[in-house]
Amino acid sequence: MYDAGPQAAEAVRALRELAQERPDELELFEGFTDAELDGWAVAVPEEVRAVLREIGGLETEDHEYRFGPRGRESFTDGCWTLGETDFGEGSLIVGVGGARWGPVVAVNPWGADPDVTVEAPDFTAWLAGFAERLADGVPDRPRGRFSVPATSTVELAERAAVAGDGGDELAALVGRGDSLTDLVDLHGLPGYPCSVDWEPYFSTFHNTADTGSSEVQFQIVGDGRALLLRSVVSGDFLGRAVRRHRVPADAARRAVAELRALAAEFPDHVVLEAGCADSVVDGWAVPVPEDVRTVLREIGGVAISGLPALRLLPGAPEHAVDPELHRMLGGDGAYWPLARIGHGNGNGNGNGRSHALAQIRIDPATGQWGYVVSVPGDGAKLREYPELALLAESLADLLLTLARLARRAAAGPDFAARMARDTRWLFPNTGEPWPRPAPVGEWAGSADPLLAAATELPDGTHAADLRAVPIPSDLCFYRAAGWPYAARLERLHFAAAGQLAAAVPVRG
Repeated sequence: MYDAGPQAAEAVRALRELAQERPDELELFEGFTDAELDGWAVAVPEEVRAVLREIGGLETEDHEYRFGPRGRESFTDGCWTLGETDFGEGSLIVGVGGARWGPVVAVNPWGADPDVTVEAPDFTAWLAGFAERLADGVPDRPRGRFSVPATSTVELAERAAVAGDGGDELAALVGRGDSLTDLVDLHGLPGYPCSVDWEPYFSTFHNTADTGSSEVQFQIVGDGRALLLRSVVSGDFLGRAVRRHRVPADAARRAVAELRALAAEFPDHVVLEAGCADSVVDGWAVPVPEDVRTVLREIGGVAISGLPALRLLPGAPEHAVDPELHRMLGGDGAYWPLARIGHGNGNGNGNGRSHALAQIRIDPATGQWGYVVSVPGDGAKLREYPELALLAESLADLLLTLARLARRAAAGPDFAARMARDTRWLFPNTGEPWPRPAPVGEWAGSADPLLAAATELPDGTHAADLRAVPIPSDLCFYRAAGWPYAARLERLHFAAAGQLAAAVPVRG
């Protein structure tokens, strides 16, 4: 019934006849004047005007749909919310860009079976279908007879980059992509109604201290070309793996080049310290791989306005670590300090009410330098509330990220404030997604060597696989339901240079 779609006048006539025949089942709201339609923030095409002049919305025993702002909302994110679905658990939206309003999409991200369904290609087709179902005594929303997959925006962006197809329409809509955002291609669907193979990135099945604050933000982009679904993970654990941005093989070289360019263009905001020779690095107490040396030969420190200074060479006062915290972090050879991160006074210089230590995790067995994490610098607090933040896959990855943010900050006013705001995630537990810490016993018999090895850690240990979580992420062990309230941390354990992070509690 959606393929061709009736004319707008036919849809209006069908609804008026139903309202007369069944006044107890259907109420039509007053339409809009052309002057009112002209005052809306979006253009209203003539086909839609033909409906809205006559009908401003409708209400049945189960549903209420409003076709215009009426002082309630404004048009945002490329769509208008027509009404709620499933007793307020979901939303019915329509795209408001382009020559016709459409498509119409029902988004219900909650519960055990989340649902996204493209109900019709445009507004008038949806209205006609609604009238037809109502006439047939079928008040329920249409269920998908066809299906399409959602695509990770990161995958889409990087696939286009590899192909060198900078003009790809979908890639242009997502830019660099986001690990928690998926895209639904709304062109060329196999038919209507069309369900979307998708689920949010958060899970409500593992309770946390703040469970239930997550949401899905949806946006229709490209004048109805695509639907973006972004999971805002807040108060819940991650529910599935994400597609992370790929770190280029020559990330170290790129990071050096970009930081040097920024320092030359914006000397008031980006200052680099001199690196050191290989002969000096050879005398350090830990092995230093080639990719790290590529950075250290050129840069020994990075000072960016609004951020704490990164001291890449040993001996800086910011690197001083309390002996007990040093033991809990694994001791010499297990990590390389980078910066002291302040929190609580907004200046990021380590003098706030609390501080954290940004560090590169080192695998003592192989000498591999791996993930960059931020761990609270107060040993007593860490012992009671074990947590950390995942910042980057490597030193070069962190430097590339900071350089990208600095380049963006330089394009607008107040560089330092923008950088401070965009890097709150440098300090643990400041609003990033939470990977779920699992009792290591859950991985018994795993075919994954990294997970299987974790089962040898002491009883009560909780761990998280960080290989497929967003960057940045907040790993808060004490928020897991299985972490005893009175438990205290014995030590943090990092396997494979930080690819897995575990909290080992004090025994007894």
